[in-house]
Amino acid sequence: MPDDTALTPEIIRDFLKSTPPFSTLDPISVDGVVARCGVEQKAANSTILVRGKSEVTHFRLVYQGQVKVFLKDEKGGIGLEVVRGPGEAIGHLAILRGSLSNLEVVTTKDTIFITMARQDFLQLVRSHLSFSNFYLTALSDGYISKALDKLERPGREPVSEGSLYLFSAQVGDVVRRRPETIDGNESAQAAARRMSEKRVGYLLVTNSGGDIKGIITDRDLRTKVVATGVDYGEVVEKIMTTPIQSVPSHTVCFDALLEMMKRRVHHLAIETAGKIIGVISGHDLMVVQGSSPLFLVREIQAQKDIEGLYDIALQSPRVVRSLIYEGAKARHVTRVITLINDYILGRLLTLLEDSLGAPPVPYCWLLMGSEGRKEQTFRTDQDNGLIFQDPETEAERKAAEEYFEVFAEEAVSDLVACGVPRCKGGIMASNPKWRQPYSVWRRYFDHWIRQPEPQEVLHATIFFDFRPGFGDLNLGQRLRDHLMGQLAGQDVFLHYLAKDCLNTPPGTNFLRQFNLEKNEPHKNKLDIKTKGITPFVDFGRLMALRFGIPETNTLERMELLFQSGRISEELFKQASQAYEFQMQLRLIHQQRMDDEALEPDNFIDPDTLSDLNRRTLKDSFGVINDIKAFIKDEFHLQ
Repeated sequence: MPDDTALTPEIIRDFLKSTPPFSTLDPISVDGVVARCGVEQKAANSTILVRGKSEVTHFRLVYQGQVKVFLKDEKGGIGLEVVRGPGEAIGHLAILRGSLSNLEVVTTKDTIFITMARQDFLQLVRSHLSFSNFYLTALSDGYISKALDKLERPGREPVSEGSLYLFSAQVGDVVRRRPETIDGNESAQAAARRMSEKRVGYLLVTNSGGDIKGIITDRDLRTKVVATGVDYGEVVEKIMTTPIQSVPSHTVCFDALLEMMKRRVHHLAIETAGKIIGVISGHDLMVVQGSSPLFLVREIQAQKDIEGLYDIALQSPRVVRSLIYEGAKARHVTRVITLINDYILGRLLTLLEDSLGAPPVPYCWLLMGSEGRKEQTFRTDQDNGLIFQDPETEAERKAAEEYFEVFAEEAVSDLVACGVPRCKGGIMASNPKWRQPYSVWRRYFDHWIRQPEPQEVLHATIFFDFRPGFGDLNLGQRLRDHLMGQLAGQDVFLHYLAKDCLNTPPGTNFLRQFNLEKNEPHKNKLDIKTKGITPFVDFGRLMALRFGIPETNTLERMELLFQSGRISEELFKQASQAYEFQMQLRLIHQQRMDDEALEPDNFIDPDTLSDLNRRTLKDSFGVINDIKAFIKDEFHLQ
């Protein structure tokens, strides 16, 4: 048995100071923790927690020894097993979720724990952002991901229980009542009466056999019955929305919020084993979070004139700021920014069409660069284009050119008023070169691929990340399909693209010192975009184009490359975690600048980072070297 008698308050204090996330606390807070800590010793092979049975009354931190954390499958075998040693914790997940132990925990060696009562641990989580982020958003046991999960947050605002709950609770935990139903042959008036009686905002619609066929909401009654003058006796099945949108019960609340925004719905059915057990609304999630992106989206959709979008668009950083404070990962934050901007664009172009009249031919607004990759951060420049259906007559061609010239210039100007600056390189739909019929866009890509010139390939990379943004999305998808079909066997083009990937400047020198800017206005700062993030983006694009993967998002490209066996699991994990770590640094840096009313940029001062984050950033640049070595080998480059 270990001897815990030597574990004095001084020793505990020193141990905590070197153990994340306690190491992020100020000295006074550490002293407060030490005063509330206890010591517990257990012999090898002692059962500490039993899944589904043990009430977790204490948070335990391994000081010495080792524990095995595992799950048992249906046959009693071990389906998942993790070993935790000094500096690692057990019991925190159950405490945060307010549940019995989620895992089996057994000591594999004689072990000493530093313990903290449940309520003391929760108080730390509520009052210190480092704790909430570290224990709620852990990616894996890797060094990079641990540093990512305890990045310093801008400001010192306390995190509420509600916001933490949004990132830890599953939608199945939020549902409090069985779903209410109505037969599809009943009337709209009966549906309204039922909603009022049951005090709900929806009803699931069933057929004569009791099967769920759709959903009718109070919003449907307002927009499809009252607003249009439909007879209140109209049967529900003609008003309902079908098919019903659903998510599994284990979906995290925050992901459900994103799904509502993505699918443009206000209710989601909750499924378990193929059976609907409840319905969750945007209001439910807004109550959980307190301040929701859904609220901003509703304001955007409600606008009747373009000028009304200007001020609303400028509220986006406020919503994003709250997500960063609440511990959202970079991939989630950029998704929210992208979705909000997509809603703004969609409403803006819809109102513009209403003002100018219907276009003479179908068109599609193309989003490129970071917009196309769904990786927008603060104040990302515009990168867009416009593709329209090839006119059939000379008169139609002239009408299309005149209409879209006015349309594109007004749209770009309105986006500027919404806080999205013009592209300095002129890659915007207002530029006639990037406002062309389908046949011209197809020739552009064919030329870049079949007759590649090094400088032209470098210039064109931004276009290869395009996605359809608004309008006739099939036009944009046709162009994407054509692009992927033309890439097969184009080794010369891919060779140029691969060489370009090797030309990004390194983030560190051979002594592992940061390569900082030498001139003002960013002297002694690190360009995290050019030297850090761009190499990951270039790698994802290169490999996706080579293997016919149409996805444009960098993390999703990497995951698909791994799933298809194109890159190893080790390279996938290292690259995706290093990339997201750098994106998180970039977002927090830009958030701080926005808080100080400064124009957000990509130049980070490494001296403002903790020692751990500086080391981790250097390690992430080491992953870039691994990527470049992989590209050299894959494309036989010297």
